[in-house]
Amino acid sequence: MEFSRQPARRLSRRATVVALAVCAAAAGGGLTWWLARSSTQATPTMIKAGDGVSAPLGMVHIPGGEFLMGSDSKMAQPNEKPAHKVRVHGFWMDQHHVTNAEFRKFVAATGYITTAEKTPDWETLKVQLPPDTPRPPDSAMVPGGMVFVGTSQPVPLQDYSRWWRFVPGADWRHPGGPGTSIEDKDDHPVVQVSFEDALAYAKWVGKRLPTEAEWEFAARGGLEQATYAWGETFAPDGKQMANVWQGQQAQPFPVVSPKAGGALGTSPAGTFPANGYGLQDMTGNAWQWVADWYRVDQFQREAAFGRVIENPSGPTAAWDPTEPGVPAAVPRRVTRGGSFLCNEDYCLSYRPSARRGTDPYNSMSHLGFRLVMDDSRWDAVRQR
Repeated sequence: MEFSRQPARRLSRRATVVALAVCAAAAGGGLTWWLARSSTQATPTMIKAGDGVSAPLGMVHIPGGEFLMGSDSKMAQPNEKPAHKVRVHGFWMDQHHVTNAEFRKFVAATGYITTAEKTPDWETLKVQLPPDTPRPPDSAMVPGGMVFVGTSQPVPLQDYSRWWRFVPGADWRHPGGPGTSIEDKDDHPVVQVSFEDALAYAKWVGKRLPTEAEWEFAARGGLEQATYAWGETFAPDGKQMANVWQGQQAQPFPVVSPKAGGALGTSPAGTFPANGYGLQDMTGNAWQWVADWYRVDQFQREAAFGRVIENPSGPTAAWDPTEPGVPAAVPRRVTRGGSFLCNEDYCLSYRPSARRGTDPYNSMSHLGFRLVMDDSRWDAVRQR
């Protein structure tokens, strides 16, 4: 799901479970599925990713420093406000999303099974649902993930069930469900991975997820309070700077035209220009998990300290009372960067300050991750 100028509800597997439960109850046990501030543009960078000897393989160094986190711009959603001073230490960051090829190596080496490949656990799901939500029948509790399917014509943008489906069998190998694959997409971001999946990969490779502050500092690429990761103009000189709906899909969101090849999807790493730190696809392409719990008011809480916040790691628990019918304290982790679905009508999340909260057990066809490594960790690796 993307969020809009009039914020839309978040979509997750829990939304599907609610629908399943309601349908089951209403039909006497029968089940139906939902069809359910710099004005200067970023200059081209000559920064190269590490070679594994002089620098971590595939990573670039982010120098750290003080910056204004969040935004007070007219585009900013309430959860991005206010802009406030934060300082982060230097660290290494993956130049691009973790790719299908990289994730495949992990699975081959460990035998890891992702969240989307497992039968949903009702005890995990029910804490995220309105009280007294009935348990769906076992036949509905099947492995799968959320898939963007689009619509054939314009529709009201308040009901995301029109363009998202829970698809049984959708997983990282089959991001659109059975019949889809990642063949010839080794260099695309891996998607349909949950927060738990990202943590497992990070542990295996000796890295970690970035904090929300680290992610935003890196995404800005040295441009203080710029609207986009590359400057103030969405498409400078008519050039597309990120894989987002706007500028690439002729039809308004969420209409997908068969003549245009149907729904947009991920693009290979490096398709679009890197930002000032040499990072690719910090906005657009696929949403990115970060380490922090999500609080809708976190930036207000940090700003209230009235001083520079050093290396914030987020709140100790999630909190968001804005979703009707859902407990405010349900588990949610921050996701950043937007995706190929972002557009000016329904999503403004291809901006460095945009943020949302996502069910950590959720997997979606536009959600991936990238990792970071502390300077001290790399120093230790080099000394071995």
